[in-house]
Amino acid sequence: MTATQSTNLKIPFNPEFCSISSNNELISNFTYKNTIVTKDSNDNVSIKPIEQNYKFKLNLKVPKVGIMLVGFGGNNGSTFLAATLANKHNISFYNKEGLQQPNYLGSMTQSSTIKLGIDSKGNDVFVPFNSVLPLVNPNDLVVTGWDINSANLAECIERSQVLEYDLQTKLKPLMKEYTPLKSIYYPDFIAMNQYDRANNCSNEIPSDVQTGKRSYDINNKWNDVEKIRNDIRTFKAENQLDNVIVLWTANTERCVPIIEGINDTKENIIKAIKENHEEIAPSTVFAAAAILEKTPYINGSPQNTFVPGLVELAEANDSLIAGDDFKSGQTKIKSVLTQYLVDAGIKPLSIASYNHLGNNDGLNLSSQRQFRSKEISKSSVIDDCIDSNDILYPKETIVEGGKAVDHCIVIKYMKAVGDSKVAMDEYYSELMLGGHNRISLHNVCEDSLLATPLIIDLVIMTEFFSRLTYKKVDENGKEENVDSYDNVYPVLAFLSYWLKAPLTRKGFKPINSLNRQRQALENLFRLLIGLPANDELRFEERLL
Repeated sequence: MTATQSTNLKIPFNPEFCSISSNNELISNFTYKNTIVTKDSNDNVSIKPIEQNYKFKLNLKVPKVGIMLVGFGGNNGSTFLAATLANKHNISFYNKEGLQQPNYLGSMTQSSTIKLGIDSKGNDVFVPFNSVLPLVNPNDLVVTGWDINSANLAECIERSQVLEYDLQTKLKPLMKEYTPLKSIYYPDFIAMNQYDRANNCSNEIPSDVQTGKRSYDINNKWNDVEKIRNDIRTFKAENQLDNVIVLWTANTERCVPIIEGINDTKENIIKAIKENHEEIAPSTVFAAAAILEKTPYINGSPQNTFVPGLVELAEANDSLIAGDDFKSGQTKIKSVLTQYLVDAGIKPLSIASYNHLGNNDGLNLSSQRQFRSKEISKSSVIDDCIDSNDILYPKETIVEGGKAVDHCIVIKYMKAVGDSKVAMDEYYSELMLGGHNRISLHNVCEDSLLATPLIIDLVIMTEFFSRLTYKKVDENGKEENVDSYDNVYPVLAFLSYWLKAPLTRKGFKPINSLNRQRQALENLFRLLIGLPANDELRFEERLL
């Protein structure tokens, strides 16, 4: 293994499978191997190994990147800006435990490692995840965004009560210079308890002089799309950015129905926006605007923004999308613990999950229609794990329309706890010979300090995938497209590690197992530098 001599980046790569072009591109050859499995009516299994050769090309030049947050003034948006500024300016601060240094703990790309191989004695060698291939430094991100509330970002960090007071004080001179762009507000899609916050909306109609009651124009939704597109273009031009990424971290909306002729195709959803259909949500408008600008769009909330028409629009515009809903605390643990139980042959019968929280996210979720969006995203996290074991869960024993596991989710708003979300879970499982096992967990999450690193990772990895292209190569070494490479598929299922309800390509089931999601990312990085997929056979120790 060697480091390249044609670039000043210290990239370890295997020259047998990789090279760096004169254009500063990493060219990698990889043979993807898998197994096609078929079962007959008697459950007899036959297997057929398959192989496909690929050539990957990664642009090693890291561009100047801007991030536009929908919900910029909320807890997550203000904490995100605070984190990047504190790290960029190396702002230390005091809390009751003493002097603290800024860091990016909780971010996989910034604070975790990846196994490269072993040393001469058989010991594992780990390196920082972000040292293997060039990634955007979060300190270099240019940040702005939209919010329905006009408070500047210094006011927002005080309002959110997420950060230590000393850190707030030191950040305020920097953060007061940031004010949110005007957003759009369609009252039917978020809880009415958000109405008083909505004083920074481009679709606001001048208030009635007598009542002072604000109202909003919901009959110019295509104008709203064009306004957001212009915001993206202006931000990109004024800051001389190479790329912009839009990420929704605003209030959870209610889910929308999939309606034939309205949001089922790319043509229909554009038509529905122009006709101001009542089921066109603000998130639909933001996503459509980003897609039409060929700007990656990430949905960090649980609503079903990516209806079939928007996915088709992203495919047609070759624009990257990812969602849904940040996977930060309780759900991340659930994806690990359920996998452990099922892989151990223990049969979960019920999972009861309870949360209470006191931030604005909790206030919005106190409305039943918004809670339902969250309930859907949180409940689906165990599905692929349950489907993986038909010994524990035989398909014929599950009544049509029923669930193999009784899975209950409760979220309550309690203002007093603020951003410190309390999560309590009980896993009730069946053991051998009629035995049972209960696992009870009590988890206090500082919600925004868990979610913000996910935003960092999602943005950094989305930008990374915008630089990655590929082509197929047949068994004789003939390239499918000699002179061109294809972009990765627009739906970034590789980002599932950070999302509760991963969006996948039509016809494919999402993978929710955290270990499998992480393994896919590690192995992708490995293949791009010419290394085989990681395994833990450890023959150096276990075989003579």
